[in-house]
Amino acid sequence: MPAGERSQTWFPALVAELRESWRAGLAWQAMIDLRGELQRSLDGILSSRGIKPATVRCSYCGHVGPGAPPSISVRAMLLALRRFGIESEDTVRQLEKSWARHRALHHLDVYGQPDEGAVVHRHGEEQA
Repeated sequence: MPAGERSQTWFPALVAELRESWRAGLAWQAMIDLRGELQRSLDGILSSRGIKPATVRCSYCGHVGPGAPPSISVRAMLLALRRFGIESEDTVRQLEKSWARHRALHHLDVYGQPDEGAVVHRHGEEQA
């Protein structure tokens, strides 16, 4: 595995679940729900195997502690569709663009949940 790609590793069980659950034309809420199912499966795999987050050192202050646990974003799920041959490159590119528009329009975070940090003004302008 190339250096720096550990966080991009998908367990075979997750790939199988994605293959089984994916349907072309899923509504965005169904995709967000699927992402949640994959995240719960990932958490279960990590827990059952006793896999803990890597220990990291903060480059700013030098503090050493556990890193963030791995998480699956909607975009990561979409990219996995291409990576594992579930959808074509063109389809995934269109889904990515559509997801970016949907996410901005509905003020969602990378996981498809309402973005608590966004402030929406009367004219629909967003500030963080």
